[in-house]
Amino acid sequence: MFAWNFGDILDGVSAVMPPEAPALIHGDRVIRWGEATFRSNNLARAMIARGSAPGDKVAFYMHNRPEYTETLAACFKARLVHVNVNYRYTPDEVFYIFDNSDAQTVVYGVEFRRNIEAIRPRLTKVKTFIEVGPGGDFAESFEAMCLEGDGQPLDIRRSPDDLFFIYTGGTTGMPKGVMWTHDDMRQITMAAARALGPVPETLDELVTAARMMGPGPASVIAPPLMHGTGLLTAMAGLLGGGAVITLPSLHFTAEEMLEAIDRWKPANVTIVGDPFARPLAEALDRDPGRYDVSSVQRITSSGVMWSLEVKRALLRHMPQAMLADAFSSSEALGLGTSIMTAAGEVQTAKFALGERARVFDENDQPVAPGSGVRGMVAVGPPNPVGYYKDPEKTARTFREINGVRYSVPGDWCIVEADGTLTLLGRGNACINTAGEKVFPEEVEEALKTHPDVEDALVVGLPDPKWGQSVTGVVTLYPGKSLDEGALIAHVRQTLAAYKAPKRLVTGDVNLRAPNGKADYKSATAFAFEALTSP
Repeated sequence: MFAWNFGDILDGVSAVMPPEAPALIHGDRVIRWGEATFRSNNLARAMIARGSAPGDKVAFYMHNRPEYTETLAACFKARLVHVNVNYRYTPDEVFYIFDNSDAQTVVYGVEFRRNIEAIRPRLTKVKTFIEVGPGGDFAESFEAMCLEGDGQPLDIRRSPDDLFFIYTGGTTGMPKGVMWTHDDMRQITMAAARALGPVPETLDELVTAARMMGPGPASVIAPPLMHGTGLLTAMAGLLGGGAVITLPSLHFTAEEMLEAIDRWKPANVTIVGDPFARPLAEALDRDPGRYDVSSVQRITSSGVMWSLEVKRALLRHMPQAMLADAFSSSEALGLGTSIMTAAGEVQTAKFALGERARVFDENDQPVAPGSGVRGMVAVGPPNPVGYYKDPEKTARTFREINGVRYSVPGDWCIVEADGTLTLLGRGNACINTAGEKVFPEEVEEALKTHPDVEDALVVGLPDPKWGQSVTGVVTLYPGKSLDEGALIAHVRQTLAAYKAPKRLVTGDVNLRAPNGKADYKSATAFAFEALTSP
C-alpha cells in the first residue's frame, strides 16, 4: 500500500494546476494556485531558516483567512506540526495550548497582538513569532516571509509518519492534542472514496488524474478552521486542487454565505448543524430565488445536531444536494454517517455505522442489532497515535478489544434492527454548544469563585440555535439574591465568552447526591422547569 504525505501531495497537485485557477478565496481577495504555491513554498523555507526542524509545532492563532490555509500548506511542506488554537480563548487559555503543545513557532492575527504581548514573557519555548499584519518588535511579518525567496518547491524528504495535531476539548479535563499521521488520515479519506469508485492509489496516479481533470471543486467553509470540521474539509479541498472559500465576517451570517455561494458556485458547503443550517434555511425562505444555489452538490456537517426539519427546509431550495451528517470526533473519524437527499429522509440523530466502526457494551461485547442494549461506539484502525503528552488519556480512549486497537470516545447509542445507530449522547455531562465543547466543571468552578455562590452545576439544555445552551443552576448563600447579568459577567472574566452560561437559575434544589457527587439529572430537570414554565 502506498504511503502518503500531505506535503508531497501538495507539491504534486500544485505543479499541474493552472496557475490562474483560484485556490483561496476570502471575500474579494483571490489567491490563485500559482501564487498560493509560491507563497507557501517561501513560508515553509523561511520557517526552516529561522530554526524550525521536522516535528516542531506551529500554533495557529487567527480567524478564518487565507493565511491559515497558507500556513497549513507550508507546515506540510516543511514537515512541521499544525496546532490549532481556539481564538475565543482567554490569554491564559491560549498560553495553555502554546505551552502544552511545545509550540516552537506562533503564527497569529494582528487582532490578537495584545493577547500575545500579555503572555509572551511566559512563552519560553517559542522561538519565532509571525504576525499576520505589519509585524515589528518581537514578531516578523507574515507577508514578508511569504515573499522571501523564489517560490520553488523544497528539496526535502518527507515521511508518511509526519504528524499534525487537532487540539480538542474532548470530554473531560483540559484540551488535548490528538496526534494523527499524514498517512493514516489519508488512508481514511481513500477508503471513503473507494466506496464511490476507483481512486488514485499512488502519488503518480493522483497527479496524472489532477492534470487530466483540472482544478477540483470549490468549497465554502463556514465554521472556524481552528475546529476539526472546518480544518479537515478545507484540507480536502486544498489537497484535491480545488478552491477553499472562507467568509470574512467574524460572526456567521446566512446572507454572507449565500452571497458567496451565488458568486463562486461551489459544489461543496461545510456547516456545523442547526446553528448554521437553520439561518440558511430561513434566509432562503425569506427571499426565494434571490440566491443561485444550484451549484451545491454536497453540504457536510459534523459536531452538533442537524435536525430533520431544517434538512427538509434546505432541500426545498436545493433539491439536487446531498446532506451529509458526519458522526465523528477529532480522535474518532468515521463512526457513522447520515445521508439525506430529496429522495429519502433520515430521522434526526440516526446514523449508518461506519465501515470501521463497531458497538460494544460495557463488557466490551458486541451489541446485537435490535437488542435494545445500550452500547458505546468504537472505530478501528487507522486511528490517531494518541493524545500528546497524555499516556493515561491515550490508554483510556484507544483500547484493544479482541486484538484490535479501537478509538472509543464515549458516545452511547442504540443499534436498531436495521443496523443503524440512534445516538443517546456522551456518557458524561460535556456540553456541545454550536460545535464548541464546554466542560461543566470548568464553568462551575468559575461560578463558585463569586462570593454569593454556595454551589453550582452547569448543564446543557436543548436550544434551536446553539444545539445545547450552557445553563447554570446555582445555590446562593443566605441573604443573597441572584443577579444573573453580574454573575455571567463574572464568569467571562476568567473564561471564554462562549463558555459562560446563557442563563442562570436558582431556587430550592439539591445539587448533590447523598454521596456528594453532582446530580446533573436533577439540575437539568430543575433548570428546564424553571426556564420553560409560564
